[in-house]
Amino acid sequence: MSFEEALELASREDRFKAALYAMNTLLIHKGVYTKQEFETLFVEWVQKEQRRQDSAPSRVEQRVHAT
Repeated sequence: MSFEEALELASREDRFKAALYAMNTLLIHKGVYTKQEFETLFVEWVQKEQRRQDSAPSRVEQRVHAT
C-alpha cells in the first residue's frame, strides 16, 4: 500500500493517530527519547487534562449560573 492509498483509506482521526504512531516510533528508534520517557509524559498529560476537566464547571452548571 502506498502512502497516498493509506491517506485515502484512513479517516481523519485515523490519519492523526497514524501520524503520532509514526513520529513516536521514529523518535524512540532513533534514541531521541525512550519508551519509558514517552509513557511518563503521556501519563503526565492525561493527569493534567483530568485535573483541568475536574475543575472546569460543567455546561449544566454554566447554564444554571447564567440564568
